Amino acid sequence: MARIIIADNPLNELDIARQLLPPDLDAVIARHGSPEFTAALRDAVCLVGFGDGTMDDDFYKTAPNLKLVQLLSAGYDRCDIEAARRAGVPICNNGGANSTAVAEHAMLLMLAVCRRLVWQHSNVAAGRWRGNAVQDVKLYELKGRTLGIVGLGSIGKKVARMAQAFGMVVQYYDIVRLTEERADDLGVKFALFDELLKTSDIVSLHVPLTPDTKHLVGAQQLAMMKSTGYLINTCRGPVADEKALIEALSNGTIAGAGLDVFDQEPPPADNPLFTLPNVTLTAHFAGPTWENQYSRFRNAFDNCQRVIRGEKPLWVIPELRD
Repeated sequence: MARIIIADNPLNELDIARQLLPPDLDAVIARHGSPEFTAALRDAVCLVGFGDGTMDDDFYKTAPNLKLVQLLSAGYDRCDIEAARRAGVPICNNGGANSTAVAEHAMLLMLAVCRRLVWQHSNVAAGRWRGNAVQDVKLYELKGRTLGIVGLGSIGKKVARMAQAFGMVVQYYDIVRLTEERADDLGVKFALFDELLKTSDIVSLHVPLTPDTKHLVGAQQLAMMKSTGYLINTCRGPVADEKALIEALSNGTIAGAGLDVFDQEPPPADNPLFTLPNVTLTAHFAGPTWENQYSRFRNAFDNCQRVIRGEKPLWVIPELRD
């Protein structure tokens, strides 16, 4: 029976993990850094969990039998990729297990900012009904608007399909181009990055956080967007320059933003985003839903079994692919 570790985390429903655990896997459930975790590392073949900043060269030296780091998330920015490379251990993401949840959340934020949902709720709850100046209220539909998707992976493709159901026109930018036939099938068109920023009514970010994508959207890029445009970020906070974004939201460079992610998580109490009326904020909760607890663990255990059988794992992150 092969030993694996499931890293305990408040975002994991461990009863579901136990329910799905195949009988040929001997799982130790423990928190990163705990004595139980450290002891299990000596014999562990696979580690299932989220990226952790402690997984450096010394970590891999304490896990001589480790053959797989299987993430339950799509993002892998907290992983030390070079340490994993030196140890010869592949890092795999969750295989799109939470792609539907994140795509739905992106659409949720688009609707929330265009229809000023939080503002409406606050007014009704405070007894102001439609606010104090109804004539100044402008609410917008998604139908007919142009959505620019930056990063057309599993999540970006699902956002594209959902947006089309709302009647939106969808364009995308990605370093990996679709074939014309595939783009036609998906109903999207390619745009250059600057072109996408200038011509989209809503820009939605769906890229991993890497050195190349950090501050991909900064002051220069925000200035290219329409003054009536909205930025949606459900990937990682530093993909957008938060200081530049706060400035753009404050001075009317763009109309608003819907953000599930921040530079620092949780953000400090004095973060200026909290005081801006044209943002909708959520707590990096786009990914974890009840439904994808099953799909995340199902994909994770399948990949563990593949590696234990001597097969190549699925969903290896791009930086570590052969």
